[in-house]
Amino acid sequence: MTNACPTDSAGRSEKPPPTPARAAAYLRRVSALDLRSLAVFRVLLGSILVADAVVRSFDAPLTLTPDGMLPPDLVRRFVGYPWSWSIGLWFDTAWWSYGLLAAEGLCGLLLGAGVGLPWMTTAAWVVVVSLVRRTAPVTNAGDVFLAVLLFWGQFLPLGRRWPPGTRSCGGIAAFALTLQVAAVYFSAGLAKCNDVWWSGEAVGYALSVHDHGTPMGNAIADWGWGARWLTWTTLVVELLGPFLLLVPRLRLLLVGLFATLHLAIAVTMDVCLFPWVGIAAWASLLPGSFWERIGGKATAPPTNVPVGDGLDPLRRLFCGGAILVAVIAFAHANGPWRQLQMPAGPRHAVQLTFLEQDWRVFGDIRPQRQWVYGLAELANGEIVDLLRQGRPVEPVLPAGGFHAIGNQRRQKLFWELPKPEYRAFAADIARALAREWNSNHAPEHRVVSLEIHGARMIAAPQPGTIQDVLMATWPPRSPSGQGNLERFLRDAPPTSREAVPGPAVPGGQGQ
Repeated sequence: MTNACPTDSAGRSEKPPPTPARAAAYLRRVSALDLRSLAVFRVLLGSILVADAVVRSFDAPLTLTPDGMLPPDLVRRFVGYPWSWSIGLWFDTAWWSYGLLAAEGLCGLLLGAGVGLPWMTTAAWVVVVSLVRRTAPVTNAGDVFLAVLLFWGQFLPLGRRWPPGTRSCGGIAAFALTLQVAAVYFSAGLAKCNDVWWSGEAVGYALSVHDHGTPMGNAIADWGWGARWLTWTTLVVELLGPFLLLVPRLRLLLVGLFATLHLAIAVTMDVCLFPWVGIAAWASLLPGSFWERIGGKATAPPTNVPVGDGLDPLRRLFCGGAILVAVIAFAHANGPWRQLQMPAGPRHAVQLTFLEQDWRVFGDIRPQRQWVYGLAELANGEIVDLLRQGRPVEPVLPAGGFHAIGNQRRQKLFWELPKPEYRAFAADIARALAREWNSNHAPEHRVVSLEIHGARMIAAPQPGTIQDVLMATWPPRSPSGQGNLERFLRDAPPTSREAVPGPAVPGGQGQ
């Protein structure tokens, strides 16, 4: 009978390490990050920052100026300032906001080049959090994902040189980033455990142009059983994928699977930064075997044991505290008590670190088609849709849906506008859009009145019924008038009418 215990050179039995120690060693091994992957991660984050600064600049007069769609005073109340801090809300001037946008681009360039690390990573995190909160009503899950990746990146060796042969780093920061990536998808999977996803209809609704879909996504929505299988596959991948990170042999396959998922999202849905930030996140998890396969071999034999993160005791303590804050935020956002307000202490810690963990993207998909339109009367008597570059008004299922409104941040804003918490911005949105149009058109084509409507067609239980709600007007209606805007927003129930026959395009809710 063989001896189950290992022996030393003298033949004495050696006891195996205790179970907790073995578990800790295993977690260190599976969460170790290849330094080449971290370098790619850094370059991708820097590129995303530069691209985001460029894209935001096109709508900056509307989203970043005091007299635009998002007045600072309303934004402060919306985000819970000052605990939800933002240096973009320090001064109510356009030049300050434009400077913040320029700082994002500069941080992206320097981060991608590896200049000034790790302080440049911290600067990028501060700028991104500030921009996201300054423009909170147009914020997408990808913006939040970008911010939390930059937060953990402060503690990682994104550009540090190590001794020859060193290929990976472990430690608390590597564990935190791995845990964060897993949390995003597990949270999204948990939110999808509902009847609409189990029925297989969710992807069909979400890919409609009357939700978040592109024209290509809208075509896929009509696949029937194909769309159902995509729904179930997405649910399984998001629920099981985070746990498969614990299996090192599957790491490369898992990264490829999720990168493919994000590329598919990018071409079928208008969700702003989310696909690209997701690809960057998974790039950080590429195993060393990937680089060896493509020829990136070490000049000296690589060490088998990952080196530490190189953090000083204070930064390591801060990173550990941040992990605790993130765990509390995840438990609150994804538990049955999520409707209850978090106690003040933990809530303020989450706000200060911006480690929000509500990743329930596309969990609340509803059997409906949703759209908005801006009915504008011009000085020459013409009636146009101001939200769709002056096209004729289509009050029912407008062609192109949200995709026809413009850039993805505008789509996000108008998709959310029917929600009560966003209604405070409605009047300023109407005013800013009318001003923008009039500044670019001749007097005979200027807007003299504007109505922004939000509508939806419910698929069940009474198919064909349309609810159409007036959300904003410009000029504002008289407080004593019959059509008073505040009365509409506070008291009037949605009006209903039978649907005009239109194309059978599914729609629903997403982020």
